[in-house]
Amino acid sequence: MEGLRGCSMASFRIPQENKTQLTKSILLGSHFNQVPTSSFHKNRSKLKAFTALSSSPVSTEFLDGLEPELVVAGDEENFDWYSQWYPIMPVCDLDKRVPHAKRVLGIDVVVWWDRNENAWKVFDDSCPHRLAPLSEGRIDQWGRLQCVYHGWCFNGSGDCKFIPQAPPDGPPVHTSKKACVAVYPTTLQHDILWFWPNTDPQYKDIITKKKPPYIPELDDPSFTKMMNNRDLPYGYDVLIENLMDPAHVPYTHYGLMNFPKPKEKADREGGQPLEISVKKLGVNGFIAKQGWGSAKFTAPCVYHVSSDPFPDKENGSVTSDGVEKVPPAKRRISLIFICVPVSPGNSRLIWCFPRNFSVWIEKIVPRWLFHIRSNLVLDSDLYLLHVEERKIREVGLANWQKACFLPTKSDAMVVGFRRWFNKYSGSQVDWRGKFGGDLPPTPVREQLMDRYWSHVVNCSSCRAAYKVLNILEVMLQVFSIVSIGIVAASKQSLMSAAARTTVVSVAVISFAASRWLAHFIYRTFRYHDYNHALI
Repeated sequence: MEGLRGCSMASFRIPQENKTQLTKSILLGSHFNQVPTSSFHKNRSKLKAFTALSSSPVSTEFLDGLEPELVVAGDEENFDWYSQWYPIMPVCDLDKRVPHAKRVLGIDVVVWWDRNENAWKVFDDSCPHRLAPLSEGRIDQWGRLQCVYHGWCFNGSGDCKFIPQAPPDGPPVHTSKKACVAVYPTTLQHDILWFWPNTDPQYKDIITKKKPPYIPELDDPSFTKMMNNRDLPYGYDVLIENLMDPAHVPYTHYGLMNFPKPKEKADREGGQPLEISVKKLGVNGFIAKQGWGSAKFTAPCVYHVSSDPFPDKENGSVTSDGVEKVPPAKRRISLIFICVPVSPGNSRLIWCFPRNFSVWIEKIVPRWLFHIRSNLVLDSDLYLLHVEERKIREVGLANWQKACFLPTKSDAMVVGFRRWFNKYSGSQVDWRGKFGGDLPPTPVREQLMDRYWSHVVNCSSCRAAYKVLNILEVMLQVFSIVSIGIVAASKQSLMSAAARTTVVSVAVISFAASRWLAHFIYRTFRYHDYNHALI
């Protein structure tokens, strides 16, 4: 098992400007565990264009009285949740043969492949006839989306092309606007399908005016681009602030990843003070400095951590003479987290850890093996965050800064996000009245930490591995039973004692292997509990 787990991640060394090397894990949840370097301390004076959160310990009191130097001038508007691009899913995990049901921002949509236009389509998941979910339908022989309740068919533009119940010699009722399905603007960027959450015709060509957040590493062929996704039973805001909190990594994810240990440890885990500062904050997000790397939150979805500082312009930094300077080629790694608001108490995480070194690993190791450790990391703080969200809701979202005590700089980005969330969105996602104020009830632990419905069915590689391993388990059981049957049915004179012993031994080993494999399948693809007290 340890060898199998070892396949799911690797530790790499990243050269720093002062030629020291830090071992960094690319595992989900590592968040580039921040370790201040000497070069960072030497260059701290260069960051005075925007001050840090505070030279003193961080205080949540800043939430009500924002420091003006941290806010972009003239940036007083509210954040418009419905004028943004939202990711649906990595295209590698979408099956072109079937429609897919997804929920984003409280909107139920159906995603399907229109082979007539060679494009992914995102429709409102509701048939105009009787509001049955189109995601439960099929793609017919003409490449149309068919509702399987009564057989109505729609093309890629949302037009109804066939109503079986309408007489062929009667009025063409299928041409009525009421028979059409609402279609959302979509685009493919970085091998992710994005959609614009507004079906108004004025947004049909919105991609020409506004594009999804651009991530250079995902367009660079020298970087790895393995994607992952999982639905989580806690809200968007809790997900983002957890990703922005590196201080929890050595504790919550203890034993699951490699990270630099201090020379002197105050406890078993080796937690230590972290230098984190928010440099710029505005309606579109903020930039932060965290130890040896930089972080950028692009509202509402993208949290990007890089071993290089984020440039002032898209393709490079700007020198004093105004000429853009492209960073030199070197060993680089990034953490990219795309956080999707699904509904109150539910979110979706899409992540990728692009790097331009050791790229061969992802070419020879199956993708699903990487997901084993990633899911372990997500499971190790899943219950904590689920309960934490409910405690926050009990005290009230507006009272977050009064209920929580954040006295150290390690929480600077958490405070920065809550500041953004409070100032520009009133401490809540705009669900447009779709939901009440209550969170979903907490299910039993096995259902809460389920992996199959939250990940496996949405991951092409894990779904395929789950199917193959289940077949292998059955084959091992059948082989063991058939082998014992052959020994029992054969006459002693036809099979030597040594041969009978060999066959029986192989049968026992096969049966034991099938039982071990069944346990492995369950813990890997179904449910794996996590008890911090026993780690």
